[in-house]
Amino acid sequence: MSDYILEIENLTKDFPGVRALDNVNLKIKKGEIHSLCGENGAGKSTLMSVISGVYPKGDYEGKVFYKGKETAYRSIKDSEKEGLAIIHQELALSPYLSIYENIFLGHMKTMPSGERAPAAAYRFGVINWDYYVKESKKYLDRVGLKESPHTTVSKLGVGKQQLVEIARALSKEVDLLILDEPTSSLNDEESDHLLGLIREFKQQGITAIMISHKLNEVLKVADSVTVLRDGKSISSYDVKADKLTEGMIIKDMVGRDLTHRFPERKSSPGETIMEVKNWSVYHPDYHTIKVVDNVSFYLKKGEILAFCGPMGAGRTELMMSLFGKSYGHRSEGELFIRGKKVNLGSSRAAMEAGLGYISEDRKSLGLILIQDIKTNISNSSLEKISKFGVVNNRQEILAAEKYRKDLNIRTPSVNQLARNLSGGNQQKVVVSRTLAVNPDIFIVDEPTRGIDVGAKAEIYDILNDLVANGKSVIMVSSELPEALGMADRIYVMNEGKIKGMLTHEEATQEKIMHLALVG
Repeated sequence: MSDYILEIENLTKDFPGVRALDNVNLKIKKGEIHSLCGENGAGKSTLMSVISGVYPKGDYEGKVFYKGKETAYRSIKDSEKEGLAIIHQELALSPYLSIYENIFLGHMKTMPSGERAPAAAYRFGVINWDYYVKESKKYLDRVGLKESPHTTVSKLGVGKQQLVEIARALSKEVDLLILDEPTSSLNDEESDHLLGLIREFKQQGITAIMISHKLNEVLKVADSVTVLRDGKSISSYDVKADKLTEGMIIKDMVGRDLTHRFPERKSSPGETIMEVKNWSVYHPDYHTIKVVDNVSFYLKKGEILAFCGPMGAGRTELMMSLFGKSYGHRSEGELFIRGKKVNLGSSRAAMEAGLGYISEDRKSLGLILIQDIKTNISNSSLEKISKFGVVNNRQEILAAEKYRKDLNIRTPSVNQLARNLSGGNQQKVVVSRTLAVNPDIFIVDEPTRGIDVGAKAEIYDILNDLVANGKSVIMVSSELPEALGMADRIYVMNEGKIKGMLTHEEATQEKIMHLALVG
């Protein structure tokens, strides 16, 4: 019997014009936590999709061995029958179904192994819902989710939805659990809980593969690490035996030492360009509840201003409401731009006043995934490249090519669909679209969420160049090192209120956490 639950030999996978995987080799030991690291576009998610049967046998070259037997999966259903489950970064839950329905969705009639479900699961040929409610509680207990199985998934936060996904995987009698960026949308507390679960599963004999850009978490939980770069397997480490460090992983990921993660500031802030006074935002469903409560702050020209705080603090609602009072939140208060009071009733009015907004949810609110890169870039600035309502295709292509070059968007063509780009390159397209509008004030919400360290450094350089050229940036960030490394000043929010403000010189992680939790 082999010590390895999964073995990959000389795996190659091509897409039109792109080699996503190039002769990859990988071995995963039984009962270990194995982390897969690499820049966006390195091939990590493609590799996991091959392993799990998303790409069937015949769509790739090379061999995949699972539990000592070469696989020939035709779909993900085949891999699930053998105890392999994958949880993608974009959760695949049905938002309008209950927790217990989501857990057993797709395998109520049969067990994951293909055998018929127990007799208790049916009454006279009709699904016994009470049976599945009771069964779901066992899996909810295992993941520590204290919610009623009847709760509709759309009413849960991202962290709890992640736990529902894991409970669903456990219900399929999983032996190998693949998690793609499991903590990218979670706060510190939720992340610690999830990492603790992965350790518990290891004690129960479940093997885990974790794709993550959060290298501190990788070193905290992983037994071994494999690094991919440009579709190739570059290195594999035993975390303890090799005394693995973040620096070693980063060097293999980007092909060079990345000693300075944050750029040296090139400018100093000037006069106040924006001021917010007594700003409140109301819950879209419960109109008397404030999600942002009487907030006041100011922004200087040439400044990067960060907003920190736990998830649910009201930071995103604040930024959305300032950008044209949009997305269904009623707001009140005073907004001044360049000393003049303004009333921005729409996103278009906000852009005309010199504001640009980059959402934390680039796939739902930042991009049109079925459109190509050039169209996504030009969507907010069509008036600049059109005449009498007709878009000048040549100008559109030239503009897109400029941003492709300036921002180093890795793509064979600006005609490539946005959905085919890696996370980091998708983020650069969103930034390009906002740059095309040429605002004076950039609001960027979680600008580096879910992207690798190399792409992060490029985004940081872009923001730094903006303020060096006299622009101003408001940055919402859940990563405290990012806020500390980039911001001139930091506002700390919690429960819809500003708890305090720290300058770059006085800010520390401890002080930020103290303000958020104590005030």
